[in-house]
Amino acid sequence: MSATPSLHARVERYLAERRRLGFGLRTPAYALRGFARHVHSVGHRGALTVEVMADWARRDSQGSSDPHTWARRLKNLRSFMRWLQQFEPRTEVPDDTVFGRLPERQAPHIYSEDEIADLLAAARRLGPTSGLRGIIFETLFGLIACTGLRISEALALRNEDVDLIRGMLTIHQTKFGKSRQVPMHPSTIKALRRYRSGRDLSGESAQEDAPFFIGTRGRRRGLPLGERQVHRVFEELRERLGWRNRGTHHAPRIHDLRHTFVVHRIMLWHAQGVDIDQAMLSLSTYVGHAMVTNTYWYLSAVPELMGLAAERFESFMAQPEVPDA
Repeated sequence: MSATPSLHARVERYLAERRRLGFGLRTPAYALRGFARHVHSVGHRGALTVEVMADWARRDSQGSSDPHTWARRLKNLRSFMRWLQQFEPRTEVPDDTVFGRLPERQAPHIYSEDEIADLLAAARRLGPTSGLRGIIFETLFGLIACTGLRISEALALRNEDVDLIRGMLTIHQTKFGKSRQVPMHPSTIKALRRYRSGRDLSGESAQEDAPFFIGTRGRRRGLPLGERQVHRVFEELRERLGWRNRGTHHAPRIHDLRHTFVVHRIMLWHAQGVDIDQAMLSLSTYVGHAMVTNTYWYLSAVPELMGLAAERFESFMAQPEVPDA
């Protein structure tokens, strides 16, 4: 392809077609538009080659020298290049041989109910006994475990986002830039109401635009609770509790509470005889996945659900064949 405006036009047409099919394309859109600008800036003419794609991938805005980073950038181009071949047959499609295969997505640690209960109890005991620190971390970890929120989403909550009358959270600062509403179980509402009451009685800001989870020490007092501090406290509790790691990450993580929520929900549906395929879209929307395929990943990658996936496959294979009409 020689004319850069034509490449930009192809990119926008591709993105429009994919969005009509329901794909979330924030990262690929950013990458493809950046690639089109790169092609223009280097004055490339003719068919798009793996060489020019690799050159763009190496020019990461962060100046990364990690081949895995380059491989991820290159992967964002792959589907577009296959699509482009219908108009420009000489277009090349990059594969894993350029920078090497990306590492497989790692399996999470799926917490047991006892482990979650122990975590909340340990958080509750955080000192000082007369302060808010214990109930803040107990409520924060409990909320993530009960709703599957990302840690960043929980910490971004404002008082106005937590509707304890309707039992609804409004999530604004999501990973993919979309807002969503998250209904809560009555027990979760009760726990949040207890925390908010204690926080307000301590004299902290109850204004609607004030942070829901607050720092309690030094210059951070009354300000949004910091993510680094949360991870530091979690690591302290993890060491104290001595869990045996059942995931492939270096140790159980806060984010694994979110994974645990998804896995337990799917297992509960299976036990209740719910049609998993019908329910997956609702679950994907609830936890804020960009694509429902991200939710289906659990069936093939999490040991607790691999048996369920096998059962589904065996059930499918056992169905009688229907002759062609």
